Amino acid sequence: MSKDTLPTYAIVELLIRLADFNASIGAYKDHIPHEFGVMVKTTNGHINFSRQLILQQFNNPALIDEPQLKEVALLFKAA
Repeated sequence: MSKDTLPTYAIVELLIRLADFNASIGAYKDHIPHEFGVMVKTTNGHINFSRQLILQQFNNPALIDEPQLKEVALLFKAA
């Protein structure tokens, strides 16, 4: 899946949801798909998402529960 086919607003929505668990993540700047997922650059660093998580946010965000969001928030790396 190329950068152009990923729903960018789903990535932005994920970042907003993750801010509840890690306020230092910051705002969306860019994303780069790679072999194992998607690296999302933010104003404060970067975080890696699986393509599956982004598509789940796009198709049915209610299926992403709080424990899963907390786990993903821990992946954030500050710049």
